[in-house]
Amino acid sequence: MRTSNHLIGLLNFLTFLLSIPILGGGIWLSTRANNTDCMQFLQWPLIVIGISIMVVSLAGFAGSCYRNTFLMYLYLWTMFAIIVTLIGFVIFAYSVTDKGSGRPVMNRVYLEYYLQDYSGWLEERVTSESYWVQISSCIRESHACPKLRRTIHGVPEPAEMFYLRNLSPIQSGCCKPPTACGYSYANETLWISGGEFIAADIDCARWSNDQEQLCYNCDSCKAGVLASLKKSWRKVSVINIVILILLVIVYVIACAAFKHNKRIDNHEPYGETRMEKAQPSRIHF
Repeated sequence: MRTSNHLIGLLNFLTFLLSIPILGGGIWLSTRANNTDCMQFLQWPLIVIGISIMVVSLAGFAGSCYRNTFLMYLYLWTMFAIIVTLIGFVIFAYSVTDKGSGRPVMNRVYLEYYLQDYSGWLEERVTSESYWVQISSCIRESHACPKLRRTIHGVPEPAEMFYLRNLSPIQSGCCKPPTACGYSYANETLWISGGEFIAADIDCARWSNDQEQLCYNCDSCKAGVLASLKKSWRKVSVINIVILILLVIVYVIACAAFKHNKRIDNHEPYGETRMEKAQPSRIHF
């Protein structure tokens, strides 16, 4: 029985360790929310799940050390609920980021992003007026566009070099006009109109050389945010799937060990060891 308790304690410790990558993923998303993706609510489910696993693991560890049946039941049922919640979160993350990707542009290394390629709950959330005011303000304050600027001997790099750069989705969608608009490159955030737009894209009229405006109100900027969110969520979801598989394995082993303990407790009288139980009783005359 001590072996089973030690095994359960070890499994709880492993569960505690597995909570660290989940919590780390939430903190990473929080950092992205403040500096890049600008969506403030997406990280909280992971942070809550990670902290919950830590707390429950400690309760299970204490239950295994002190043979506290209540704490062990609390650990098993709560961990089951957490695993189900994590499964739901992974499914949700993939379902809301299953559509949309960048489109290649001729003679350009960077991709461009179009809002019509995205749909669903996340797209509606990002494009809603109340949220977009906050998101566009966050992008502006993150200085994503000013960071694009490069100079060679004091002058902006030529257009040929800019076209070979691998821009982030937000830089491509928010810091320059769409290529189809026919603007001529002056520098990374300054583009000259050729007079008439080649494409009937409403973003062509939304573009402004005002450094406080640029394309922050463009559909391409919203699409760039969605593409950035998709990239971030998919990275975290891959880690979560691996951790989820390990959590399920640990949980199944913990359930088996707990049932083994209960079976021993039900068949072994208190204070009697298994060795004593195996020895034949002596008959006294």
